[in-house]
Amino acid sequence: MARRDWRELDESDVRVRPGKGTRPRSKLRPAHADATPAMVTAVDRGRWTCAIASAPDRLVTAMRARELGRTPVVVGDRVGLVGDVSGRPDTLARIVRVDERASVLRRTADDTDPYERVVVANAEQLLIVTALADPPPRTGFVDRCLVACYTGGLEPVLCLTKADLAAPDELLASYADLEVPAVVTRRDEQPTELFERLRGRVTALVGHSGVGKSTLVNRMVPDAELATGAVSAVGKGRHTSVSAVALPLPGGGWVVDTPGIRSFGLAHVTADDIVSAFPEFAEAAEECPSGCGHLGPPDDPDCALDDVVADGAAGPGRLASLRRLLASRAGIET
Repeated sequence: MARRDWRELDESDVRVRPGKGTRPRSKLRPAHADATPAMVTAVDRGRWTCAIASAPDRLVTAMRARELGRTPVVVGDRVGLVGDVSGRPDTLARIVRVDERASVLRRTADDTDPYERVVVANAEQLLIVTALADPPPRTGFVDRCLVACYTGGLEPVLCLTKADLAAPDELLASYADLEVPAVVTRRDEQPTELFERLRGRVTALVGHSGVGKSTLVNRMVPDAELATGAVSAVGKGRHTSVSAVALPLPGGGWVVDTPGIRSFGLAHVTADDIVSAFPEFAEAAEECPSGCGHLGPPDDPDCALDDVVADGAAGPGRLASLRRLLASRAGIET
């Protein structure tokens, strides 16, 4: 074939190859309306274990779909799965949707850390486990857990363990004005009352290591095989759980065992966040001066919360308990 002279060519003879980026990328993403509903039960190095909503005994390993980007997915999240959801070994599904959360348990590493961490999502209640002895109770930690409940949408439940070593009366009295439900357990008895309170609900457990949290979980879920650690000689527990994990209760419901936590930072919580959880004081707090921490004299001499007590709309014990929580958030020892 004779070669054509370039002077005989026109634009119809030239094939122009489109460059990259000439086709606009669509921002539409698949709706995945047929995604299988599931709940995240564990997270480990970029893989999520999920329990299928219609068959909770079927556990599926999943990865996060690319279109979710860096969307955080934590234990308790309700998600949508596509792909292989059979749960067979060596299969992998994809998390394509994370549903809106009904509640969140958040904390920061300390009160100066700006990065908040979601420990558990969608828990209905938080079981705050504290020992009455060995190690001794730390009310400051309990108070901070209560703050996290009030601001995260969880119902708090106080669980006092090792009642065979010390009486619970004094500690229960200190939380009476906050009307926090409480359950007392002993090491030599089955926690029957606790079983009833947890049945059919999603409950997160939090507490210092050594208070008996993992022991309780092993009693409630015999197959959990969680390690239980002895309390060290200095009174601080050894960490026995390393990451949050949701476990199904035999009678229905879930318990989410969280790692032993030595600190509960509240850098993400404001004083107004706490007051808003107390309806009898919330409206009066709007009349307080800007920047009021609601701690009362001498820190906040013009705080309007005192007027609520003076008018008889709330008792002084209730305000004292609220201010104890506020002081705990502010890192003030009371």
